[in-house]
Amino acid sequence: MERTIVTALAELGKPSAPADPTNEQDRQIATDLVDTLQAHRAECVGMGANMIGERKRVIVFVDEDLGGKATVMFNPVITDAEGAYETEEGCLSLDGERPTKRFDRIEVEYDNRRGRHCHARFSGWTAQIIQHEIDHCNGVII
Repeated sequence: MERTIVTALAELGKPSAPADPTNEQDRQIATDLVDTLQAHRAECVGMGANMIGERKRVIVFVDEDLGGKATVMFNPVITDAEGAYETEEGCLSLDGERPTKRFDRIEVEYDNRRGRHCHARFSGWTAQIIQHEIDHCNGVII
């Protein structure tokens, strides 16, 4: 189900609690995130659960390397990062763009929708998107 986008900085700035991919409520949050991302696909490539009013560590992003498929991560954590650079990013929850520091290559540990623990490497644009969405989980506003 498509959900309303949260724009209140007070809510976006709060860290999120761990999510359980085997819990039906947390799985529904992931489904709603995918639906909401698809509805805003023209202006958005990723979302964190707090953007739809849920303080859970769930993100979704579009991975062009996988044909534009929406990928869901529960409890993502960056375990390694290389190639720091400065950039500017926008966010569906915020007006305009803001400067931020990102890394060109990252490694992430997370749980998938089936509850399996995963480890993956990402680079370039996809890595940047994931870092932005993990910031959402941590209550970091760019």
